[in-house]
Amino acid sequence: MASIKDLDVVGQFSSKLEEIRTKLLVQAMGEVMNEATAQFCHSHKQYMKSGLETCAKKCKEDETMFETIQAYMEDLKVKSSIMKEKNTELPEILEEIDDKRRHKELLIQKIEKLKQDQAKSRELIQVQNKANKDRLKNLNKIKEIFQERLSLDIRKVQGEKLQFIFRNINHKNPESIYTFVLRINAEGVYQIISSDPPLAQMDHLERRLQETNNFSAFLANVRKAFVALHNATNTH
Repeated sequence: MASIKDLDVVGQFSSKLEEIRTKLLVQAMGEVMNEATAQFCHSHKQYMKSGLETCAKKCKEDETMFETIQAYMEDLKVKSSIMKEKNTELPEILEEIDDKRRHKELLIQKIEKLKQDQAKSRELIQVQNKANKDRLKNLNKIKEIFQERLSLDIRKVQGEKLQFIFRNINHKNPESIYTFVLRINAEGVYQIISSDPPLAQMDHLERRLQETNNFSAFLANVRKAFVALHNATNTH
């Protein structure tokens, strides 16, 4: 059934029906109205009234339905706009996710490399510590030999540094001391820190020690250098 949307048409229709009814009543004024005609007119009036009420109700329902459809259309438009915006952002989001995944992989590789480097460093340190311990044992043996024969004394100074003290260089004053300070660095290399009195050839002796690792010969050459320095000084 088609909906009646123009209420004026309904009004005109009702007015027209009322006019027809009036004419019928005027024409029947002089006649005897039978009961069947009266019932028919009454029934017709009730039918029209019911029809008008039904049309008005249908119009109201249609308006509500149109408003609901319009609201759905607006909501769909908003959601479509949001979806379009999300689709535009999606490639950037995916690219950002890929960048983070690549960055994570690089971090994992760096961590693994650091673990390997640390393991190598620990192994190297252990090897170096063992080598240093062996060197210290040799120094202790050399110390005992030189203490007995060359009046050498070795002392630990300033942490891990060693001071070597020679006596009996000056025969007029056997207790006069000639010293040098040595340390073993992190790489296990011998390094001369200082000597008193200074020896011009100490750098050369240090290089020879690093090349040959012969500490006994190094100590003997240092003592010879101190003796030569003492004799040269006394000569002048």
